[in-house]
Amino acid sequence: MRRRHSQLSKQILMQYILSVLGMIAGLALLFFIGWLVCRLFIWQAYDPLYRFLKAMQDTVAIWGTTLIILGMFLLAYRSISKPLEYLDEVIEAAEQLAHPDENPIRLSVPLEGVQDELNMVREGALRSAMYEREAEQRKNDLIVYLAHDLKTPLTSVIGYLTLLRDEPQLSPDMRAKYTGIALDKAERLETLINEFFEITRFSLSQMTLQEEQVNLTRLLEQLTYEFQPALREKDLTWEISMEHDVLVSCDSDKIQRVFDNLLRNAVNYSYPNTPIRVTLEKGADTVAVTVENQGQTIPPDKLDRIFEQFFRLDSARSSTSGGAGLGLAIAKEILELHGGSIQARSADERVSFRVLLPLAGQKDR
Repeated sequence: MRRRHSQLSKQILMQYILSVLGMIAGLALLFFIGWLVCRLFIWQAYDPLYRFLKAMQDTVAIWGTTLIILGMFLLAYRSISKPLEYLDEVIEAAEQLAHPDENPIRLSVPLEGVQDELNMVREGALRSAMYEREAEQRKNDLIVYLAHDLKTPLTSVIGYLTLLRDEPQLSPDMRAKYTGIALDKAERLETLINEFFEITRFSLSQMTLQEEQVNLTRLLEQLTYEFQPALREKDLTWEISMEHDVLVSCDSDKIQRVFDNLLRNAVNYSYPNTPIRVTLEKGADTVAVTVENQGQTIPPDKLDRIFEQFFRLDSARSSTSGGAGLGLAIAKEILELHGGSIQARSADERVSFRVLLPLAGQKDR
């Protein structure tokens, strides 16, 4: 923008200089033509016109200088008024930019470059405002969902505990059953409360890394082993293909969180009696981890937004597996802090997430 402003200023200055030079040249030409015309006649000393012209000739320096100064003043006024008009236009555009709407900013032809850049800023501000409204709406919806789901397990916990207190004649088996149900509901309640804290941490804190060299192969093996009970509940199986002893430089707790989220999503959203494929491939300077499961195809419009904060695929919150809509957003941020990336694909009732991380010693190269 500075370059365009400089060009415009140079253009105005050059127009002023050329106008002054043109005025001086015009006056000189006019004087020369008048002198040539006067030489064509024989003048008498008593002729009034001769006396006037003689007086003009004697004072040519005075009136000539006066004309030049007056002309320069008029030209300067014209040259200054034009950039002031441009400045007024830019000020009005800035006021419009402070409260952007759908109407584009319009400036004079010499300010087309500035107009284009201001419109780009306006469009960016409109997009940011839209994203902010959407994020705020998703957050508000999420709080409503969480508040509703907090009440449901809490009511169940209170109900079963009240029943255990008021019915002393219950058999040991029934007491164990009701106690187990109350415990399950209490654990669900704890999960929802943790999600509230997760929202606060994600919104207000900045993640920092404590990097160390980690054997990613062993980390993934440990995580998949811990999910065995969850797999048995849905008759799922692992199909694992990983290279041995792949080392990465990372914050182990945060990377574990990334893959825990991906594996948990794969388990929660897989069709029963289907395999979940986990692959780890080592490249020249990066490592690729892919988690793929068979489940409902994610539409392209939702796939593009799956890493946004508070975005959830199911608008009607699930009471058992529904999350805060932060897991993938946080995973993406963690991976980007590590110099890595994550991509999602979905087609033909398959969903896959591909994670790229730099190998140990490759991040700073």
